[in-house]
Amino acid sequence: QVQLAESGGGLVQPGGSLRLSCAASGSIFSINAVGWYRQAPGKQRELVAAITSGGSTSYTDSVKGRFTISRDDAKNTVYLQMNSLKPEDTAVYYCNAGITSYDSDSNGDYWGQGTQVTVSS
Repeated sequence: QVQLAESGGGLVQPGGSLRLSCAASGSIFSINAVGWYRQAPGKQRELVAAITSGGSTSYTDSVKGRFTISRDDAKNTVYLQMNSLKPEDTAVYYCNAGITSYDSDSNGDYWGQGTQVTVSS
């Protein structure tokens, strides 16, 4: 069974930093592309950053230069380093990953449960 779990959210003041982690567990052969999404109250979920299996990255315009996505395949973990945080970054952050499992029945697209990020003074 494959699972994704986010961690690292919390309350931070404007201008502060947080690092989110997305850890995959279970019978994992490889993690393919991974995306970090966020959803603020009353808004649609949006893709914030993505990283391919080869390490290519992309970002939505509002976070370029402030957020960095990275991956550690040895740890089956993807990170989102968030700097210079703004109140408008407040949202629940989710990771989404395509996973290839040693158990072919478990291959597929997975979501974590989300982690709350609140930017407020």
